[in-house]
Amino acid sequence: MEINKRTILWIVFSVSLVVLWNDWMVANGKQSMFSAAPPAKTAVVATTAPATSLPAAAGVAGVPGTAAPAAFKGETITITTDVMKVDIDTAGGVIKRLELLKFRDSIDKTKNQVLFDVTPKGIYVGQTGLIGNVAGAAMPSHETGFIAKSGPRALDSANEVQLVLEAEQAGVKLTKTFTFKRGDYLIGMRHDVANVGTVPVNPSLYVQLLHHGNKPEGESYFNSSYTGPTMYTPAEHYQKLTFEAIEKKGHAEHATKANDGWVAISQHYFVSAFLPPANKPRDIFTKKIDTNLYAIGTLMPLGAIAPGASVSSDVRLYSGPQDENKLATIAPGLERVKDYGFLTIIAQPIFWVMDQIHNVLGNWGWTIIAFTILIKLLFFPLSAAGYKSMARIKVVTPKMQAIREKYKGDPAKMNQATMELYKTEKINPLGGCLPILVQMPVFIALYWVLQASAEMRGAPWIGWITDLTAPDPYFILPVLYAISMFITTKLNPAPADPMQAKMMLFMPLAFSVMFIFFPSGLVLYWVVNNILSIGQQWVITKKFEDAAAKK
Repeated sequence: MEINKRTILWIVFSVSLVVLWNDWMVANGKQSMFSAAPPAKTAVVATTAPATSLPAAAGVAGVPGTAAPAAFKGETITITTDVMKVDIDTAGGVIKRLELLKFRDSIDKTKNQVLFDVTPKGIYVGQTGLIGNVAGAAMPSHETGFIAKSGPRALDSANEVQLVLEAEQAGVKLTKTFTFKRGDYLIGMRHDVANVGTVPVNPSLYVQLLHHGNKPEGESYFNSSYTGPTMYTPAEHYQKLTFEAIEKKGHAEHATKANDGWVAISQHYFVSAFLPPANKPRDIFTKKIDTNLYAIGTLMPLGAIAPGASVSSDVRLYSGPQDENKLATIAPGLERVKDYGFLTIIAQPIFWVMDQIHNVLGNWGWTIIAFTILIKLLFFPLSAAGYKSMARIKVVTPKMQAIREKYKGDPAKMNQATMELYKTEKINPLGGCLPILVQMPVFIALYWVLQASAEMRGAPWIGWITDLTAPDPYFILPVLYAISMFITTKLNPAPADPMQAKMMLFMPLAFSVMFIFFPSGLVLYWVVNNILSIGQQWVITKKFEDAAAKK
């Protein structure tokens, strides 16, 4: 039976869309359609893990039902810089709200993006504190009342602003010093631990992020993203966990001990990561804290502290956009939170090339167009060979029709005669598939670049396209895609089967409807690619038709 190339092209394209859907499922913490659940890489956190000894782990300062002791009345201190506005509760020294001043909310464009927050919809906070090795001796923790030292609360004309909180409990004084710098999403968090008692103490410092298990607002069938705990250790590297796994077992399966690394809560375009000191032993834990509330954190021994002595530990908290270039300079592996899916090996070079182009053009829309042209030039010889094959088929279409008429009652002889015609005319029946087949990985990888790059979030192109990572609000690009595919179909050889011909005209319309839900930057890439392909295909087809007319 004769092989129709365009049918194969549509099959390849459809399979690619299925692969994209599978990636959405995996990115959203769902099971892949193509594989069983992966086996655990490391042992489950044991019930005797240090995480279980965290003091009153279910307590969140300022949350109804879990407030600090009534004897202490906490206050909320707001620190404002040029890039963030942070609320810190003196009841526990908990970061309970963090607003990014340079990024708009994806749902309500009149508001800024908020990461940490305590609302009826869910809890997302950052906590630190101490635990000791003596039962009943509760050291300053995230439920202890802290006293704030006076000082500036806004950056103003300075380059940094600090907030100092102090608390004393069980003969141990804990001083938390928060440092905020201009233009920086890194928050310094120094913990000075002083033994003001009469006996030695052996405290451990814990840092943990608490997050609800709700799905992000604004997600749709075609715009799903991953939100959940992530971590990195030198031995196990990057690990992406899920709230569902913690809910099911009370904890997730991951590396539990390391001398370096970080823990984080990743979400679409943003991440909050605790970065403990390098080369310091730590235990890593995940656990269910309360109904729809989960934690990931680390516990670091500070060693024995004699009476009158003190130790310090500098922990950093990054809470901001998943800027790949910036994250790579902060901590090893932190750039991995920018999740490109299974095509990371292609997506990372694509982003690097686009980043270099953007440094010159300064607009991500024109960057996508320039990148499309670059890809088209890169694959020009291959696509030219494919279009030559289709042009030859179009020229010999009358001969193919004659073969079908002659052998319409004998499919075997029809197929044999057609193959002989292809051989005589030097036609590769699958040659037209190569251009789109080669570009499919680029197409899928570019989707992940747009899906993951905070650098492009809210980036405009021209006119009506104000966010290349969001769908086209007026459906202009999907319509242009449908028109370009209709022209491409007309340039191709017409199928002999009338039903198949109708299907070829219907498929562009079907895919343009699907593209309504895709990022406009991705549709822009495909529209520009189609326009360039139409020009290339028209020139090659015209050349072969003129040559055939002269014979």
